[in-house]
Amino acid sequence: MAFKHGLCVALVALIAGAGESYVAPQAAQAGALDSIRKTPLQRIRAHNRTEKREVVRQKPVKEGTSRPVARVSGPTYKTYQPDRLVSVIFSAISDPVVTGSTEDTMTLPPLGMNAFDEGRAALADLKIRALPEAAEALVELYSSRPDYLWVSGSSINAAARSVLAVLEDADSVGLSAADYRVDVPEDGYDVTRNGERQRELMRFEMALSAAVADYVLDANRGRVDPNRISGYHDFKRKTPDLVAALEAISNSADAGEALYGFNPQGGHFAAFVAELARLEQADEGKAIKLSADLLLKPGQSSSETKNLVRAIEMKASDELKAENALLLASYIDNEEYDPDIVALVKGFQKEAGLASDGVVGPRTVRALVGETNAAKIEKVKLSMERSRWLPGTLESRRVFINQPAFVATYYEDGKPVFSTRTVVGKKSNQTYFFDDQIETVEVNPYWGVPQSIIINEMLPKLRSDPSYLDRLGYQVTYNGRAVSSSGVNWHSVGRGAVGVRQPPGDDNALGELKILFPNTHAIYMHDTPSKSLFSRDMRAFSHGCVRLQDPRGMASRVLGISVEEVGREIAQGHNKALSVPHKIPVHVSYFTAWAEPGEDVKYYADVYDRDAYLEKAIEATVAERSASG
Repeated sequence: MAFKHGLCVALVALIAGAGESYVAPQAAQAGALDSIRKTPLQRIRAHNRTEKREVVRQKPVKEGTSRPVARVSGPTYKTYQPDRLVSVIFSAISDPVVTGSTEDTMTLPPLGMNAFDEGRAALADLKIRALPEAAEALVELYSSRPDYLWVSGSSINAAARSVLAVLEDADSVGLSAADYRVDVPEDGYDVTRNGERQRELMRFEMALSAAVADYVLDANRGRVDPNRISGYHDFKRKTPDLVAALEAISNSADAGEALYGFNPQGGHFAAFVAELARLEQADEGKAIKLSADLLLKPGQSSSETKNLVRAIEMKASDELKAENALLLASYIDNEEYDPDIVALVKGFQKEAGLASDGVVGPRTVRALVGETNAAKIEKVKLSMERSRWLPGTLESRRVFINQPAFVATYYEDGKPVFSTRTVVGKKSNQTYFFDDQIETVEVNPYWGVPQSIIINEMLPKLRSDPSYLDRLGYQVTYNGRAVSSSGVNWHSVGRGAVGVRQPPGDDNALGELKILFPNTHAIYMHDTPSKSLFSRDMRAFSHGCVRLQDPRGMASRVLGISVEEVGREIAQGHNKALSVPHKIPVHVSYFTAWAEPGEDVKYYADVYDRDAYLEKAIEATVAERSASG
């Protein structure tokens, strides 16, 4: 269990913080680790422990030389390759009559052609491009069901008009109406030219079905495949049944509503839609400006102090303004940053979730003046796109980690009932973006040191000080055997040959517990002995795992037990895995704009610059579709 779930990518306690883990080779999980489990583990400092270890004789390496070992690096960002539009092959629809008889043979009605048959001639030279899945769905649908969805008699029907309105309004949900544009036949026509009318309606029928199918795909899964942006994204791309979707939409009492329903459901997406509409109508004329590089400390003076006070007056809650009513009413543009104004700033910082230290820096300025409407609009649109990568409907009981917000939230009945600050991966060791399920809480955990830390950070020190890990009480395996750190020739080891783990204890990099959702990225939530980082506003410091400020609180929620019960399990001092009664969805996400139920959209700094990469991916998609249009 220890090595199986020792998967984290956080900072080593002995280097600078909490830990990450690594799935060691299977050989390294064998006898030595099993033997360790036979003795009850007490919560004592790891370096006071003594164990018998084997000295391994390795092939000597010439003094002064070391075997080169390539550094372990994370994923890279890629040049995005968008989905290509393809031509719909209408031959199977345009000429269904075949010679001979089989069970699947389609023949014309013996008493004459219906309206759909009369329009088939238009398919011979019809050119429509669509997403590959949409093109296949059209051929499958109309080959097996040769009839109109969007046409009744000699006119387009109510279902068609309803979905056209949704397609034309695609920009309101972060898509592009230009991607779904369809030429609509005029209502009036020459009844003596019925054949031409039917061909016109056929062209409309196919174009609208292609547009609806493309919209279903884009609304349901997003225009961008996140896995093509970088390896930091891990999502199985959704594959909606387009044939069933086209039939269901066209047969719905409100076809437009049925089509719109393929967008993400839930309060967060509705908030994005409302925020986008508001921003596009907003007037920025009354905005207060503050220097982006302002740094103002208590007791200093600045010409920006008056703007600072006015900005807080505009942004602060009614409660904070009431508490400081006298100051706000009597303030006369004094440049001194005096104690009264410092108290006002601290109150605002606390409301904004910042460190309430009274120091005005970039994050306080950003919270006060925000961003331009154009920048906010872009963040909302990108967050709409990212929402489509998640399940269309989020489970009512879930854990949601938003990396840019540095917060993990537990939901019950669709409402947030518990939140805690987090520390996530630094820019060079980014936390991944993916969905999974919480299965286990492990108390008094082992920490399996990942190869990235062994190779990149420990190895240089071990080559000059081989007993380094022995003194710290770390357990070392070499090719599956428990060994002494000092007995390993660190100049000759190869990647993966050595496993290192830290036993439970007060100094353990994972602290008291870890919350596991087994995944290929070695990511989980955990405690940490390094608590000071939680007081900072920017908290991207780990090797990729998610450190929790209140791990016991989160563990009690996912286990369905009290915080006191969690504490009693920890107090036993034994490494123990506690199964979650029912697996809980966890979303390790990345949103620079987000809204909790019933709250306004909040904006966050793009700590990993992922917005820029997503923007480029969308631009590449727009360029591809424009060229194919």
